Amino acid sequence: MKIRNKKFIYLISPNKIIGNSFFNSLNLVLKSNKVSFFQLRLKKESKNRKIEIAKKIQKICVKNNVKFIINDDPYLALKLRADGCHLGQNDIDIKQAKKILKDKIIGITCHNSILLAKRAFINGASYIAIGAFNKSNTKKIIHKANIETLKKIKKSINLPIVAIGGINENNYKKLLLNKADFLAISGYIWNNKKNKPHQAVMSLK
Repeated sequence: MKIRNKKFIYLISPNKIIGNSFFNSLNLVLKSNKVSFFQLRLKKESKNRKIEIAKKIQKICVKNNVKFIINDDPYLALKLRADGCHLGQNDIDIKQAKKILKDKIIGITCHNSILLAKRAFINGASYIAIGAFNKSNTKKIIHKANIETLKKIKKSINLPIVAIGGINENNYKKLLLNKADFLAISGYIWNNKKNKPHQAVMSLK
């Protein structure tokens, strides 16, 4: 199968980042030239620790031409001069986020809802995230999506779609074949029991 966009991975950070080995691994993963976005998602770290980690990651992203996205916090994204921010449905309103971040990237989680996807489009989202398509060990699954949902949303709105939820080497091609623009991946890269992170990313061809 020929993939339209070879940089189809929307990489999400592990829940915890400990030690310097992560930054070396990240650099090798991004060198694969398969990653378009990297989202820093650290729910339990202090703001100062997030900033410390983010600055190191941002340099690696810039070097590898990868967009650097901050989860949940447009003020932090602005402070760091990140490329953008990703918002959940319970985070700050997108209209307020756009006032803070101006023309930077703002993505919105829309679960499995065509209504939420249309609302995100109307409010000026840069992309929408749809899922979860599969079971995930990274995040508790509340909303389930399927290929039919993906097709309907793709027909309804003209925005890039990031598919999310338990994506691995066994199920990623089906989502790309059904025109997901990007695949949000975390656990398969960072918690892979068979392969190191850079090997895991190279298995997604």
